[in-house]
Amino acid sequence: MNTAYIFPGQGAQFVGMGQDLYNLNAETKSLFEQANDILGFRITDIMFSGTDEDLKQTKVTQPAIFLHSVILAKALGDSFNPAMVAGHSLGEFSALVAAGALSFEDGLKLVAQRANAMQKACEVEPSTMAAILGLDDETVERVCAQVEDVVVPANYNCPGQLVISGSIAGIDKACALLTEAGAKRALKLNVGGAFHSPLMEPAKVELQAAIEATTITAPTCPIYQNVDAKPYTDPAKIKENLIAQLTGAVRWTQTVQHMLADGVESFVEVGPGNVLQGLVKKVDRQAHTSSAVISD
Repeated sequence: MNTAYIFPGQGAQFVGMGQDLYNLNAETKSLFEQANDILGFRITDIMFSGTDEDLKQTKVTQPAIFLHSVILAKALGDSFNPAMVAGHSLGEFSALVAAGALSFEDGLKLVAQRANAMQKACEVEPSTMAAILGLDDETVERVCAQVEDVVVPANYNCPGQLVISGSIAGIDKACALLTEAGAKRALKLNVGGAFHSPLMEPAKVELQAAIEATTITAPTCPIYQNVDAKPYTDPAKIKENLIAQLTGAVRWTQTVQHMLADGVESFVEVGPGNVLQGLVKKVDRQAHTSSAVISD
């Protein structure tokens, strides 16, 4: 069966995540402890028994979700046999490690650097994101282009759900215009800043040097990348797309459509929660989805 393994991004976290994996066996426990050493703090304490607020910090959330996804993929053993992989935003790094293009250590270091760089960029200018529900993508794109302040489409999650990103003023103006244009809801999100927008340029510059200095090899299967939703195996192109991802849109709707067109028969979500399965179903109601499960 042609199976696509998909990896979630920020927002899928919950207190207690990964505790079962930590206790699974010596190998999984060792990976978590290695992560504590690399990060310089015990992220496992926050993941297993911290507060929601602790876990919501970008510098914690991103490595926590990465660790859950990557260690779960490793724990699947021989049953992890993807025809293709993809990840939503941060999840792209998890997908690259799971598909053998990036080492566990290098992947975690990049994710930690990415999270810290994004946190710093958020502090430079007040900014936010908003979910626009019930409008077609073209209308959202057109309205965003009319607003003078910074505001862009950021996450094409599924038909009728597009997240926009930008300055506070830009988001406020766009939400008002999009409501007038017929949006069912224009809901400002409780996020630290304008992810996947030009306001992430300082983070992109910082992360670019780190990505360019990191060894990425050809993955064991194609990875469908966020920036254009197309499959890649060439390490140079993968790096280029990873760098562009911070200021570019996450084209998840298009990614799922391309995977379906390329013959995927089943989507397996690897990581905390089931957000991506829900989005896949909204792209194609007939799509077969499931969560990765470790067999006894």
